[in-house]
Amino acid sequence: MSRLTVKLGKLVLPNPVMLASGILSHGSLLEKALREGAGAVVTKSLTLKGRKGYETPVVVGVEEGLVNAVGLANPGYKDFLKNDLQMIKEKNRVIVSIAGDGPDEFVKIASSAEDAGIAAVELNLSCPHVKKHGLEIGKDPKLVRRIVKDTRGVLKIPVHVKMGFCDELIRSSLVAEDAGADAVVAINTLPAMVIDVYSRKPILSRICGGLSGPAIHPIALRCVYELYRELSIPVIGCGGVKDWQTATEFLLAGAKAVQVGSAVAIKGLKVFSEITEGLAKYLKEYGFESVDILMGSLEGKK
Repeated sequence: MSRLTVKLGKLVLPNPVMLASGILSHGSLLEKALREGAGAVVTKSLTLKGRKGYETPVVVGVEEGLVNAVGLANPGYKDFLKNDLQMIKEKNRVIVSIAGDGPDEFVKIASSAEDAGIAAVELNLSCPHVKKHGLEIGKDPKLVRRIVKDTRGVLKIPVHVKMGFCDELIRSSLVAEDAGADAVVAINTLPAMVIDVYSRKPILSRICGGLSGPAIHPIALRCVYELYRELSIPVIGCGGVKDWQTATEFLLAGAKAVQVGSAVAIKGLKVFSEITEGLAKYLKEYGFESVDILMGSLEGKK
């Protein structure tokens, strides 16, 4: 195994740099991300039925980030598993993100995904701009417990839970761990909006969306640091990873792996090889034999 090999419970990945959910949907692009160096890929969040998403504009660039309100656009879980998943050679490095409208939908989609041979599922409990499919779920520890427990009860593969920034982040994450989650992904985008001063209107068709990119990295970093101190299961850092330095910050704060989202839109898929090569050089230069040793090795922590 190389210095970059990482174990996330039952998952063994060639490196800790993953594609975040919500970025790429077509199977050929997910396959290309793996070829370009991603340790694993997370699909766009799949729903019971296909969703067209919101009308354009759905994404707008801001200083140090993007604000989007795509509306969970996806072909539906059946279509994805039947068509797009078949384009990917290494299904054992595919994590299916799920956005359900209640526990039963999470269970149904997760069971079908496991039957299709994927590596793990990621329960999206944190989308900031689609009602009944996101952030309000993660704010409700009782609902988190039920969804995670019910899903964990029917699967053998790992169950990851994606949490958003909110007052209940720590509590809901602890509840998810107690209910059987194998890892917590933190964080999702933050509620935001952008206004065009000339038309005097919000730019996004849905008015508000989710802020991603470097702008949220310090917030996500703090969340990972606090979750690492509270949880026994792995934490996967997500938010503003754009290079090997920002990825390493997450690892030092306690993340077992990181996810890359907005940087893919800005730099392209080459960002995965850039990050992994830089991380490998850093590990060698400072004498870390593995990523696991680096994890949580922040000096001066209290």
